[in-house]
Amino acid sequence: MKIEERIKGSEVINEENRKELLRLLNDLKSEVSALNENRKDDAQSIAQFAGISAHETTRKEKKPNLIKASLDGLVLSIEGLEVTYPKLTETVNSIARILSNMGI
Repeated sequence: MKIEERIKGSEVINEENRKELLRLLNDLKSEVSALNENRKDDAQSIAQFAGISAHETTRKEKKPNLIKASLDGLVLSIEGLEVTYPKLTETVNSIARILSNMGI
């Protein structure tokens, strides 16, 4: 299931967070696409950790250890990209913050 579908269909996300996450995911797609030109492996890691994080935080039966691991992975996936890709870093951190607040 795509990340957007999961977020749109989740019963555990309030409408405000849903709208913000969908907006941020749109930004993330654009930023990852730009990153994909030069750093394909990094782009793939970011996209996959975003998907895993969305999956873990929107499950009906939450597993805090998996939520933490996936969000840690998401944040670590942008390590070293802060200077070159500041918008990407900001977007990923915003997604991680929202998902973390929902999941734990």
